[in-house]
Amino acid sequence: MTWHWRLEDPSGTAIDPASLGIEVAEADNQGDAESWLGENWRELLARGVATVTLFHGDDEVYGPMSLAAT
Repeated sequence: MTWHWRLEDPSGTAIDPASLGIEVAEADNQGDAESWLGENWRELLARGVATVTLFHGDDEVYGPMSLAAT
């Protein structure tokens, strides 16, 4: 199973990454998935992504997590 992020708009609706011109990398482990987010969160936020949720396969691990600074 791979680790991946679901991108969400401000209402919590999933966003198709392709509609934003983004490819969400699938990772072999949680650390790599979190590193990808750490490297890309600013671009995601700039393209309208409000929150993200981490999945391991079909299982939700955590989220939604806001990308906006508080």
